[in-house]
Amino acid sequence: MARSTTPRRRPGPRGWPGPGGGAQPYLDPAPEWRGTTVQVCGLWPYGAGSGTPTKGVPLGRDLHSGATVCCDPISWFQRAGLISNPSLFVLGQPGLGKSSLIRRMSLGLAGYGVHPLIFGDLKPDYVDLIRALGGQVITLGRGRGYLNILDPGETRSAAARLTGDARRALLADAHGRRLNAVSALITILRREPPTDREETVLAAALDVLDDRHQGVPVLGDLLQVIKDAPQTVRDAALDRGDLTRYHEITERLESSLAGLLGRGRLGDTFAHPTSEPMRLDRPVCFDVSSIDDSEVMLQAAALLSCWSYGFGAVTAAHALSDAGLEPERRYFLVLDELWRVLRASSGLVERVDVLTRVNRTRGVGMAMVTHSMRDLLALPREEDRQKAAGFVERAGMVICAGLPRDEMPRLQQVVNVSKIEQQRLTEWSTPPGWDTTDSTVDPPGRGNFLIKVGSRPGITMHVDLTQAELAVNDTNKRWRNRQSPA
Repeated sequence: MARSTTPRRRPGPRGWPGPGGGAQPYLDPAPEWRGTTVQVCGLWPYGAGSGTPTKGVPLGRDLHSGATVCCDPISWFQRAGLISNPSLFVLGQPGLGKSSLIRRMSLGLAGYGVHPLIFGDLKPDYVDLIRALGGQVITLGRGRGYLNILDPGETRSAAARLTGDARRALLADAHGRRLNAVSALITILRREPPTDREETVLAAALDVLDDRHQGVPVLGDLLQVIKDAPQTVRDAALDRGDLTRYHEITERLESSLAGLLGRGRLGDTFAHPTSEPMRLDRPVCFDVSSIDDSEVMLQAAALLSCWSYGFGAVTAAHALSDAGLEPERRYFLVLDELWRVLRASSGLVERVDVLTRVNRTRGVGMAMVTHSMRDLLALPREEDRQKAAGFVERAGMVICAGLPRDEMPRLQQVVNVSKIEQQRLTEWSTPPGWDTTDSTVDPPGRGNFLIKVGSRPGITMHVDLTQAELAVNDTNKRWRNRQSPA
């Protein structure tokens, strides 16, 4: 019997073509779940490797595959080797979940034994989380708490436990940090740095203060040393044996220090002993949200002082762990609302610039958060704008939430974002509909993020908060606490 030569019709990968065939132009991807080898061993050989990293804090679900996306700068740097330094830069429009993302990351890292550090919470966004983690919240502001920039904090007790070069190095760091902190406050007050001679006088006065003073000195004690004119300080001032010349040289310095003792624009926040010392063995948040946004100088001074004091504590912790006297600790530093930090003072741009270059050697992971590239490029000085743009370029990874369309050319200059990725970011910035009957409806892009590392294709994910997280993630607390208008 002859075999038929007519080819048998077969359906294509999308079904039967043509009218009545039912071919589908779009096929939904099969849902994916992630489990350990033990959990899914019975499914073998149907299990498949995931296209998303498995090391890090579980942040959310991949928007395409539904697989869990694990990501944080410390795990991707230390355990996975995916990035060159443990830093993260987050960009996105307000209200799309940037702070919630960082809180999720902080919470997960706390589970890994990494201590979140917030050296200046301006809103506050992290106070409830740090309290929920059993951490320490230090409140600063007019009449609320004090931070003595001459206080060595944990450095003194740590140095007492060390010997030899390690002790000398730690004390030298503490001396330099105190000198820099005093100079920074004077810079903010004057809007220009102290002269070289004034800084030499300050350094000599700090040495005299350490020799003479019992206990922890305050700025008033430093001012008194300069007024007393000991020979060491006079030699530093180059007064040529003329006391009248000495007073002329130090008059402006005395005036600036007197302005930091409560009678100037910075108030008395830095004039008294530290009201609550920072602890090294738990998460810490410096709450400076009570400082009004109109007091830009006081905000800048508080942030600089928090950073100086906090990094002094981190240095002391590392010195103790290097000597085998304390366990090795990792810290996750969060700089949220970075645009407010950078605009407060040009000195803070310089400080962040140093941090982004040395965080790997300091053993500190870091997350910087702001709204857009425009925030970084709107700084008044060209030098500061160039440095700020470098923060994004040097970040180990960049995570973007929804951004306006005009932001794409600026973003493209520092991050390789494809046209499809740009379209997604623009769509995620779309505002919610006009229906006001349900105020709980989120904007369409809230919780969606794009993770970029170098020129690799980005990972899109969605973050859903658990009920436990919602209790410590309310950044609209003041609005919710007020009665709705009639």
